[in-house]
Amino acid sequence: MTKKEKLLEEALELSAMEKSEIIEQLMMSLDQPDREMDSLWKKEVEHRIDAYNEGKIGSVTVQEAYKKYSNR
Repeated sequence: MTKKEKLLEEALELSAMEKSEIIEQLMMSLDQPDREMDSLWKKEVEHRIDAYNEGKIGSVTVQEAYKKYSNR
């Protein structure tokens, strides 16, 4: 049995609260800053804002976006 399999087997025996706490801590460990990705997103946002300001792209309301994507 691998370390991962053993860990999973033991985790499945925990209470719901204990599982929830472990999940939260694991998720927080994954949410580390990624400066390269942040920089790429910053450039993308700036590109989209410029395109909007230049009239190259439009916008929709939140309600329109929800309606469009909730039907998928």
